[in-house]
Amino acid sequence: MSLPGILGSLAGFAKVRLVADKPVTDNAVFRLHYRFTSAFFFGACLLITAFDLIGNPIDCLTDESISRPEVINTYCWIQYTFTMPLYDKGGKMGGMGAYPGVGQDNGGERRVHSYYQWVPFMLFFQGILFYMPHWLWKCWENGKMSNMTEGNRGFVLSCSDDDRRSRSAALAQYLYETMHTNTRFFVSYFSCEVFNFVNAIGNIFLIDRFLNGAFFEFGMRVIEFSNMDQEERSDPMIEVFPRMTKCTFMKYGSSGTIQKHDALCILALNIINEKVYIFLWFWLIILSIISGLALVYRLVEFFSPAMRLRLLRRLSLKSSTSSPSSSSVEIIVKRLDLGDYYFVSMLGKNLDGFLFSTLVDDLALALTEKGQNDCSAEMAPILTNFSNVDR
Repeated sequence: MSLPGILGSLAGFAKVRLVADKPVTDNAVFRLHYRFTSAFFFGACLLITAFDLIGNPIDCLTDESISRPEVINTYCWIQYTFTMPLYDKGGKMGGMGAYPGVGQDNGGERRVHSYYQWVPFMLFFQGILFYMPHWLWKCWENGKMSNMTEGNRGFVLSCSDDDRRSRSAALAQYLYETMHTNTRFFVSYFSCEVFNFVNAIGNIFLIDRFLNGAFFEFGMRVIEFSNMDQEERSDPMIEVFPRMTKCTFMKYGSSGTIQKHDALCILALNIINEKVYIFLWFWLIILSIISGLALVYRLVEFFSPAMRLRLLRRLSLKSSTSSPSSSSVEIIVKRLDLGDYYFVSMLGKNLDGFLFSTLVDDLALALTEKGQNDCSAEMAPILTNFSNVDR
């Protein structure tokens, strides 16, 4: 696969859509997960599998007694390779090693590397994990916001006052008749936001497990490495993602005895792997913090009517020339439950400012009339009893 093909396959994640083309049913933090992060995982997976960009994933060098060196390459790729911590700084135990982590094998400690053949599969799996909340939300939302705002998104110049009032009245009537039925709408979205946060935190632990406990401190070690003296430092990226490793291959000789062959293997893909995972270390921490703050923000909105009042007023003031009365916004926040309020606020993100302002006033009027009718219905038996007493 060529580089243009890789970029073309990811173009769908970077599409810029207008509000008039597609409704907004999430927020910017939500989109960081399924558009940017998921696209990065899929892009890294494709880049690593595009072997023609850098050559073979592994090349092993051994002695001339091996007539088919490609067998060594295949064996060391599907089995494992190893490095020796005693040689991490290039030399120890009496001499310099051929490369950091590579030296004479005297039966000492080994650092086994068997992850590299699984890296593309792991990246693809993580990309699916970050796309899953968006997919679940689209299934649960089921196009409801699109149906509600069809023909009204970006509807400004071509809309007359009478047409705007008729559209607003129809929407207000629907909202009034479906009160207390939108709790599932809000719970579904909030559950996906929790899923996003768990994804960001959980993938840090998942990668650390995948890299045998080397990921938690990976970024900090890279920062410390950049500030150390050239002669004293040991590159942590080479320790976790070595570019040269050793592999032991056993075969039978002509006399039937076991022959041991030491091979030096070059893992060219680790040049890409180390860059991918050092970016993920920083990005997943940042994304976890942002997602955690988004959850705190949502909980404050959940428990604070004052916050809901302020947010709805901000949505209502998108149009500076036409805005609902303050009493209308207060009535909506006071009378609607959390699910209905969230559905109205989602409408505010998609409707034209003039139309949404009219909708807020119409819905507040309907809620006020309902309250007055309920009060009259409660007072009617009392008035009837007083009239019977007079008789």
